[in-house]
Amino acid sequence: MKKIEAIIRRIKFEDVKEALLNADIEWFSYYDVRGIGKSRQGRIYRGVVYDTSSIERILISIVVRDKNVEKTVDAILKASQTGEIGDGRIFIIPIQDAVRIRTGERGDIALYNAELEK
Repeated sequence: MKKIEAIIRRIKFEDVKEALLNADIEWFSYYDVRGIGKSRQGRIYRGVVYDTSSIERILISIVVRDKNVEKTVDAILKASQTGEIGDGRIFIIPIQDAVRIRTGERGDIALYNAELEK
């Protein structure tokens, strides 16, 4: 099992959400986050200079079985990529164990409904 965390542009969230659903990734958490990027430039909008060093992003957090890691990463990449600085990052983190609270099932079976795969 792996935990995939992706920090993406807010404007790309709906595209990423749709891509994940199309890749059969039906459960994930997301959070509004702010961060500091490398770029230290001001942007001018209607004559007012805005500091863009603090960037609003979405953090998507997903735990998947090993067999679903690549299709999940590919879905996020294709849907969130603009080719410009600030597209974000994807982190892949090993997960030692998972427990479904309702049934007590452990391991990757806790991540999906086995009866639906039959």
